[in-house]
Amino acid sequence: MSDVRDELREQLIEAFEGADYPVSNQMDLVPALPDGPGTRFEAGDVSFTAMELATKLADMQDFPYDDVETMVEDVLDALEAKEMI
Repeated sequence: MSDVRDELREQLIEAFEGADYPVSNQMDLVPALPDGPGTRFEAGDVSFTAMELATKLADMQDFPYDDVETMVEDVLDALEAKEMI
């Protein structure tokens, strides 16, 4: 799954790097998304919208985040822990 993880990492960083860090909650990230909550992330045979990620991973995120890299790694770790990638 490392290829999928790497592809998703690139997409997530690109989508969220424009947020105004630090971010305190999921709503702080929405303005950075090119298509808002409907922004889609796809790699291999997995596909998620930002809204789906927010809903499925809410219990595993550790806000606030000071930078995009830390947040994206937490998202990817949560996806793996929930066996979504």
